[in-house]
Amino acid sequence: MQKKINIQNRKARFQYEILDKYMAGIVLTGTEIKSIRESKASIAESFCEFNEKGELFVVNMTIEEYKFGNYYNHRPKAERKLLLTRRELKKLHKEVKNSGLTIIPLKLFINDRGLAKLNIALARGKKLYDKRETIKDRESKRRLDRIKKIYN
Repeated sequence: MQKKINIQNRKARFQYEILDKYMAGIVLTGTEIKSIRESKASIAESFCEFNEKGELFVVNMTIEEYKFGNYYNHRPKAERKLLLTRRELKKLHKEVKNSGLTIIPLKLFINDRGLAKLNIALARGKKLYDKRETIKDRESKRRLDRIKKIYN
């Protein structure tokens, strides 16, 4: 049985305010999907952008080279095309162009059919004071949990 592949972008929720989420397919070659199945991928510093044709690509996503791939291997930091419906692409393109929002990947996983999927989000960057507020809330929640644990 195959283990679950679940590669997450942990910094995304801290650095961005998530407005809307989508699930997109990814166009991959054979050695890329084999590396993802071995959990040798990272989406920590990646983002999504549109090209001049209106297609959405994920940039700066690292998929390590497959060790048995010889000269058919892929480039680790290549741009990879994302597959969404035309309506979703138009909506995202309009939001990014007009509002100055960004599209970031949240999670890379393999679904039940064996296809690689990427959860992406339309997001707005947080300001420094928003990040401080998030840290303060997290710390106070930890303190409350510790106190509850003592008294229970």
